[in-house]
Amino acid sequence: MTTALVIAVAGVLFTGLLGFLGSRGRVRDLENWSVGGRNLGAAAMWFLQAGETFTTFTFLGTTGLTFVAVGAASYAIPYICIAVIGGYFLGPRVWELGRSRGYLTQADFLSDRFGSRPLGVVAALVAILSLLPYLQLQMTGLGLIVQLLTGSSAGRIGSMVLAFVVTVLFVLRSGVRGVVTAAYFKDVIMVVVLAVIMVAVPLHFHLSYADATHAIAARNPATLAVPFGEHTHAWYFSSMLISSIGVLFLTFPHQWPGLLAARDARALRRNYVFMPVYNLLAAIPMVIALIGVVVLDRTSDGDSVLLTLAARALPEWLVGFVLVAAAATAMVPAAVLTLAMSTLVANNVVRARGERTRLRVNHATAVVVTALSLLFGILRPDLLANLLLLTFSGLTQLAPAIGLALPARRVVGAPAITTGLVLGIATVVATTAADVTIDHVDNGVLGLAVNLVAVAAVEATTRLLRRDPARQPAADAAPTGTAR
Repeated sequence: MTTALVIAVAGVLFTGLLGFLGSRGRVRDLENWSVGGRNLGAAAMWFLQAGETFTTFTFLGTTGLTFVAVGAASYAIPYICIAVIGGYFLGPRVWELGRSRGYLTQADFLSDRFGSRPLGVVAALVAILSLLPYLQLQMTGLGLIVQLLTGSSAGRIGSMVLAFVVTVLFVLRSGVRGVVTAAYFKDVIMVVVLAVIMVAVPLHFHLSYADATHAIAARNPATLAVPFGEHTHAWYFSSMLISSIGVLFLTFPHQWPGLLAARDARALRRNYVFMPVYNLLAAIPMVIALIGVVVLDRTSDGDSVLLTLAARALPEWLVGFVLVAAAATAMVPAAVLTLAMSTLVANNVVRARGERTRLRVNHATAVVVTALSLLFGILRPDLLANLLLLTFSGLTQLAPAIGLALPARRVVGAPAITTGLVLGIATVVATTAADVTIDHVDNGVLGLAVNLVAVAAVEATTRLLRRDPARQPAADAAPTGTAR
């Protein structure tokens, strides 16, 4: 085993140890496991929420898009900044409802606000099916990073198995508190490693970032602008729009454990204020990729650019720490995704009686979804990865439901919301499968249009049939299956 792999294994085990240490004794109920007793402070909230910016996509996708189309990659920077402006107001509102009504999941919120358990079940199933490819991506990405940096196929599979086993063990043991503890380490080492690469790469190639930019402008200035190839203006702004809507309206179920675990609304608002600053760090991989555009063959795999540059510029022991950072950026998001999916199953899909039974269902689900994503990642790495195109555009179809659930009085009924959600997702699936786009506009935008039209049409029809256009108050009863 090489020095880099030894360091990587030690890093995986250390990350898992931190996750174990995050537990305050044995977790005996689903509420403490999933939302930490709702008393996480500002620092914990910061690392749990803001840290979602950095995943294995940071090492692979961000630099890959920059390598192909420098200007187009910039869409990934502003959407968080746009989204948190609205999140500053919406996040605390959701937190207050969650604390008073006992929500553990996104599906709890929808079920309660629209007075419909079936809607909660539909939302939970949509979330679980959408997040499974995203969970696989984390560990598939980790395996790819290990193979690219070490050239070892066995190391790829071994790292995926070890990281997944360690992740599921500390998640089962500690729940959200273990994820928070591991997130401290993950964010720190990620930023340090990126800073080291950012300095080492230009020194190794004797090329400043300014020189690289001038060279790109002289060779192929079109890559610095939008549109470039399939990355049209419509693609750029629709990608930014759909990403902003998704984050703003909390459509991603793994956003909810961190939000509902907050001690108070003040901690949330503070995080929303500083989150844009943290997100600017996502520009580091893009800047590093500028060197790759100049020094690497244009036929190179874009996803491997950052890793190729790091392997050439760093000694082997430092490459080991790059692997540790990659492992941490896979394990922590994977832990959050596992936690979100298993809670949805135990709390919204399976009607388990008794707290102990709910916790057992939860733990069993965590093991099953983790094992499935690991199995697909090893045997069929593209099987679920191909569905990842649907994850973000599909989950964004929850935005109308969440937005219309926020007012104090119910403005639409569950049938309209459910119909809009189903038709919106069906539109995204159909257009993506048929590879149909309008000037490369994100299919999530078309899905949202169909979604909103369906909500309005069904609600108008329902009111006409009932001959009662008066708005109904939100349900007072606690949602079925939520924490008590």
